[in-house]
Amino acid sequence: MSDLTSADGTVMHGTYEISADPARIDAARVHHWLSTDSYWAAGRPRKTQDRAIAGSLNFGAYDRTTGEMAAYARVVTDYATFAWLCDVYVDRPARGGGLGTALVTAVRDHLEPYGLRRIALATADAHGVYEKVGFAPLQNPDNWMALGQH
Repeated sequence: MSDLTSADGTVMHGTYEISADPARIDAARVHHWLSTDSYWAAGRPRKTQDRAIAGSLNFGAYDRTTGEMAAYARVVTDYATFAWLCDVYVDRPARGGGLGTALVTAVRDHLEPYGLRRIALATADAHGVYEKVGFAPLQNPDNWMALGQH
């Protein structure tokens, strides 16, 4: 299935549309998904999730018939050199039809005009999704460091 992009940047994928319009984000739904059904944000407080949404570039995938949000992705970026793709989640009933790949592709394509040197992410279980979009393991993972690893 090929995706179509409209003049406003909305990407159509099957019965879904993918948008970076912050007004469309269903923050309560995103919080529920991530805090109850993800390994990386389990138990995340709603206030923390709301702050994360407010400080990020957010993408949602929406059923074109009902308008209901079916997937989410968040990007932390300076729009100049670096972006961190995180909190990618596809609702369980919407999985298996390529929506996750379409969502990550839409994020990649949205960021392309900024000429970022690197878009990074971390995953424990979705390497295949990200590889389809062009992500690869770090060449020198020993060069990376983190503060607050837990």
